[in-house]
Amino acid sequence: VEFVEKKHEGQYRKSGEPYVVHPLEVALTLAELNMDSETIMAGLLHDVLEDTQTTYEELVNLFGKEVADIVEGVTKLSKINFKDIESHKVENYRKLILAFSKDIRVVFVKLADRLHNMKTLHYLPKEKQVRIAKETLEIYVPIANRLGLWRIKTELEDLCFMFLYPKEYEEVKSFVGKTRKELEEYLKKYFIPKLKEELSKANIKAHITYRPKHLYGIWQKSIRKGISLRDVHDILGVRIIVDTVKDCYLALGVVHSAFTPVPGKFDDYISLPKPNLYQSLHTAVIGPKGKMVEVQIRTWEMHERAEKGIAAHWAYKEGKTVKESGIYAWLRSLVESIQGSKNPQDLLESLRLELFSEEVFVFTPKGDIVVLPKGATPVDFAYHIHTDIGNHCAGAKVNGRIVPLNYRLQNGDMVEILTNPNKKPNPEWLSFVVTSKAKSRIKAYLKELERERLKELGRERLELISKRLNLSKESVVKKLLEYTRAKSEEELFVLLGDGKLSKEKVYSLFRVSEKQKSQEDRVQESIDLEGLGSVLHELASCCNPIPGEEAYGVVSRGKGLVVHSAECPNLSYLLKHFPEKVFEVKWSRSEGLYPVSLRLVVSDRIGILAEITSTIAKLGANITEARTKSLPSGQAVMDFTLQVKDYQHYAKVKESLSTL
Repeated sequence: VEFVEKKHEGQYRKSGEPYVVHPLEVALTLAELNMDSETIMAGLLHDVLEDTQTTYEELVNLFGKEVADIVEGVTKLSKINFKDIESHKVENYRKLILAFSKDIRVVFVKLADRLHNMKTLHYLPKEKQVRIAKETLEIYVPIANRLGLWRIKTELEDLCFMFLYPKEYEEVKSFVGKTRKELEEYLKKYFIPKLKEELSKANIKAHITYRPKHLYGIWQKSIRKGISLRDVHDILGVRIIVDTVKDCYLALGVVHSAFTPVPGKFDDYISLPKPNLYQSLHTAVIGPKGKMVEVQIRTWEMHERAEKGIAAHWAYKEGKTVKESGIYAWLRSLVESIQGSKNPQDLLESLRLELFSEEVFVFTPKGDIVVLPKGATPVDFAYHIHTDIGNHCAGAKVNGRIVPLNYRLQNGDMVEILTNPNKKPNPEWLSFVVTSKAKSRIKAYLKELERERLKELGRERLELISKRLNLSKESVVKKLLEYTRAKSEEELFVLLGDGKLSKEKVYSLFRVSEKQKSQEDRVQESIDLEGLGSVLHELASCCNPIPGEEAYGVVSRGKGLVVHSAECPNLSYLLKHFPEKVFEVKWSRSEGLYPVSLRLVVSDRIGILAEITSTIAKLGANITEARTKSLPSGQAVMDFTLQVKDYQHYAKVKESLSTL
C-alpha cells in the first residue's frame, strides 16, 4: 500500500479524491471475492505501469513475476479502444480474450477496476458516460456473467442502466421503492413463517432469506415479456439455503406441498448446472392471499459459487491454478474460435454467440451432459466432442432415430454421431452450424482443401512453364524459391496456383519474352483464339471459361480445340494423362457476352434480392437465371447465371456484391 501511495502521490481522480482511493477500492472488491494475495496485490498496483514511471522489471523485483504479469495484462487491456464495437476495431475483442485466457486473474482485476470506475462515472462528461456505460454493458457484463460473478454483474448492469436509460431507471427505482416495503411485510408476515414451520416439521435445517431483484433485471423482464412493472412478480424472491444436495430436493418437496406450484416455473440447475457453474433449484408458487412468490433453493457451497462464481474456487498450489473445468472449457472454446476467425465480422459473431447465447443440454450415448448453444445441430455436437469426429461425421441418431445433420437439438436429446473415415466436411454445413468451434474447424478444413487444390494446380503450371522455357523443373524451382523466399516447394506451388506468382513474372525472371520466342514456339505453346480462323473450337461447358482468365486448350477428336478455365477440375486430369494435347491459350478482345455461374450465401433479409439484382444491373451484367433457397439458419443461398463481357467484368461484379 505504501508503494502505491508513493507512486500515485500528487495524482487525483475527476472526483477530486486522491488517486490512491481507486486502487484501494479495486483491491477491496477482489478481497471480497476471496481472491489470492497475488491478485489483490495486482489490484493495488494495476495502474502503476500506465500512470507512473514504474517499470515491469521493478514490479518483478519487488513483488514477483506472477504479480507483475497480471498488472501487465491489465495494462494491455486498458489500452484497448472499444469505441466502435461494430467496426474493424472488433479485433480488440481478440486481444481481450487472449489476454485473460493466459491468466484469468487479469479479468478479475479488470472487472473490479471497471466496477469502481462505473461508480464514479458521474464525474465525467455526459458523452463519456454513455460511451463507457455502453461498452460496459456490451463487453464486461457478459464476461462477468460467464464467469459467474453475479454481484459484479448485477452492480454493473444497474449502473449502466442509470447512465444509458436515466428516465426508465428512475421509473423502476420509484416503483420498487413503493412496492418493496409492502412485499417485505407480506413475506415476513405470511409466507416465511409458514415456510419455516413446514421445513421444521420435515426436520430440514434451513436458512431463509429474501433478495431483491436488481433494477435492470426487473426492467429487462418487463420488456422481454411485454408486461407492465406491476406484473413483474419476483421483485423480491425467497432463498432457502441448506446443508446438502439431498436437503435441496427435500425442501423443494416441502415448498410444493405447502403452496401451489406454478406450472412451467420449475428449473433444476443442480442436475444441469449453467456453464458458469451456477447451481440452484428454481420454482414459483402461489402463497397465502394468492400472491406468486419465486423461490431459490441451494446449498451453502452453491450460494458461495452463485455470488462469486469461479472466484469462489480460486486457489493456487505450488504455482499451478486449480481450474474449474466448465469455465476453462468455455475459455478454450472461445480462444479456439477467435484464433480461427480472420474476418472481423466472423469474430464478432463468434464472440457474441459465446457470450450471449442460451443453451440446450443434450447427452452422449454414455450419459455425459453436453451444453451447446440453442439451435445447435448434430454437426455442432460432433465438433464439440472432437475435431476428427466432426470432420468425418456421416450421419446422426437422436434418441435412437436417424435425423438430418441440420436437425436442431432439443433439451434432453441423446445424440450419437455416425462417422466414416472417407467422409469430409461439406461447405453446406456452414449454412446451419451455430457454434464458433464448428464453424472455425469446417472453414479450416475447407481452407486446407483449397490449399491442396492450389498446390496441385501450381505443380501443373510449373510443369508447363518448365516445358515452355525448355529448362528442368528442378532449376526453375530453385530460382523461384530464391526469388519468392518461399519456405518450401509446396508453398511455391500454392503461390503459382492462386496466381500470386504469375507466369509473366516467372518468364521475366528467366528473361524470356514473347519476342525472344520463335514463331514455332508461339504456335505450339500459345494459341490466340482470334487467330484460329476456321479451326474448330468451343468453350468447355464444364467450366464456362471467359475472356481474360487463364485458360488452356485441349485437342479433342470431333470437337477441335476445347477451351477450359485454368481452375477447371477436369483440366487437372487432362494435364496428367494427356499433356501433349494441352496448350495454353490467349484471349483476344471480344465484344460478346459469356455465361458464368455465381453462388451467394447471404443474410435472408427483406430487400436483399432487390439489392443484388440492382447491383448486377448497374454493372452491366445480365441475369439469365436465378434460384434462391432459404435456410433454417436465417441465411439464403442464391444461385445466378450471369452474362458478362470478360473475367475482369466478372471479378468486378463479385467484388461489388461482397460488400452487401
